[in-house]
Amino acid sequence: MTLRTLIRRVIAIGAIAAVAGSAAACANPFVFDQSTDKPPVTEGVADDLLEFYDQPPEWGACDDPQTEAEVECATITAPIDWNDPAAGDIELAISRPADRPSNPQGSLLVNPGGPGASGIDYMQQSLEYGGLGEDLLDAFDVVGFDPRGVARSTPVECLDTAGMDEYLYSVPDGTRDSDEWEASLEEQAETFADACAENSGELLEFITTDQAARDMDLIRAVLGDEKLNYLGFSYGTFLGATYADQFPENTGRLVLDGALDPSVSGTEVGMRQVIAFEQSLHTYVDACLDGSGCPFRGSVDQALGEVSQLLASLDRRPLVGQDGRELGGDAMMTAVIAALYSEENWPYLTEAFAGALAGDPTSALFLADFYNERQGGAYLSNSTEAFNAYNCMDYPSESEELSAEDEAELEEKAPVTWEYMMGADVCEFWPYPPSGERETISATGAAPIVVVGTTGDPATPFAWAESLAEQLDDATLITYEGEGHTAYGAGSSCVDEAVESYLIDGAMPEAGLTCQPG
Repeated sequence: MTLRTLIRRVIAIGAIAAVAGSAAACANPFVFDQSTDKPPVTEGVADDLLEFYDQPPEWGACDDPQTEAEVECATITAPIDWNDPAAGDIELAISRPADRPSNPQGSLLVNPGGPGASGIDYMQQSLEYGGLGEDLLDAFDVVGFDPRGVARSTPVECLDTAGMDEYLYSVPDGTRDSDEWEASLEEQAETFADACAENSGELLEFITTDQAARDMDLIRAVLGDEKLNYLGFSYGTFLGATYADQFPENTGRLVLDGALDPSVSGTEVGMRQVIAFEQSLHTYVDACLDGSGCPFRGSVDQALGEVSQLLASLDRRPLVGQDGRELGGDAMMTAVIAALYSEENWPYLTEAFAGALAGDPTSALFLADFYNERQGGAYLSNSTEAFNAYNCMDYPSESEELSAEDEAELEEKAPVTWEYMMGADVCEFWPYPPSGERETISATGAAPIVVVGTTGDPATPFAWAESLAEQLDDATLITYEGEGHTAYGAGSSCVDEAVESYLIDGAMPEAGLTCQPG
């Protein structure tokens, strides 16, 4: 089995109580601004691409009444294949805060990660619950966008709601790691891939980070900016680094927070994430035992043993939720992962553990649903579909089996989590071969780039931020000594001030800057 790669920034996860609110859903039903304040920048653009680069964004109201006062939206057209612009078109959805005057400093694109997370949702939730600082919102026309294949842009489409529930929550047949269990997982993976092929067709071949980075240059020009200013989180750091490598002459001020190492293989990504999540689980359990209401007793090792026992018991006898869905060991691990993204969400994990130990799956299913963006019996986005689509095309094919040395390392360093973060490889059944390469990115000739890494980040381990900062020709690393995934907006004024000073004023952080919470 290959490890599931779990690089994803869950939107507004620090404000998990707000998950019951509706996500933004934007379109362009009417036009009230026919052009930007600045003309599109098309210098050096090939003639056969000018029809795309010359289009003005037609900003209009979004189609969700709850967002009309906060956000306005537009849709622009891009080639489905930048290497063959005549092959067909796709749509890209963009958004910005409404009722803010255009700033002469230009635009700032933001991407919350994934791959598969919606920048439009991120924009809306940042305005409602915080996330983007007021100084950034005042200094730039901040623009959220849904990358190709994601949400309101031309989307990857795979399974219906019932099919997604089966794929994400059903408990495989047999006992864990038995032939029957493995066959059941492979059948689920093949069903998912076949549905993507049937419902998305040729689009799947072009859901790549390379193509998405070229979309970003189109957005830059359509917005009228000579240089791209960008704030990217998690997978968004790979997207931003790819852009800087493709278009160094168009690169403005880039901040890459929660960095992904572009040279790391898919198997290595999975292994490092599993070990990092195990370390975060240790940190959580230690804090839980020192607090009130913790369902565990004894030492950290004893508590982790109880977690392992709980996961095994859920394999044998899943708990059934009010809607009939089952909470097995894998779904419980999804709940754990969701909460470990942010220290603020640890109390929800305590509730989930306490409930599951008492036979009540409600809190654990809530966390798993939050991670999977499932609410009210429906999926709010296509993040799982897009996540698989990008990874299947970006990562070169590898051997399906972990080596004996890999398994020994995982058993030693992640004994609780590793077997529950594995699964059949959807990419084995993907209709198109991968086109991406895992290699270092130098972005030679690009403007200076700021990389941010969190020492206790479970999803993108700190070592990846160090590696990316070393690979880039001109980069400075900010170290945040804290817990959780990504650092900007996570509660460190030191990080926030350094990031905003660079984006707004161009002031590079001092070399070796290390920040603490608070």
